[in-house]
Amino acid sequence: MIERFYVYALRSLVRNYIYVGMTADIARRIQQHNDGKTFSTRPYRPFVLIYSEQAVDRQTARKRERYLKSGVGKEFLKTLT
Repeated sequence: MIERFYVYALRSLVRNYIYVGMTADIARRIQQHNDGKTFSTRPYRPFVLIYSEQAVDRQTARKRERYLKSGVGKEFLKTLT
């Protein structure tokens, strides 16, 4: 079975904060963020998904995640909100 990876961006509904991550299960991961199970995002919840894309493999997803976490990538994500 081929595992799919996704890169995603979440926007906090209460603060000016965008989180970028990657996962094989977007729905589960968003739920973890909103349930406070992720230490780094706990103070910023609740979140809404503003962007996601599927990658062909983990390495490609990681490269795209790094790009979206960069200054240029964050500016792109800000245009979506």
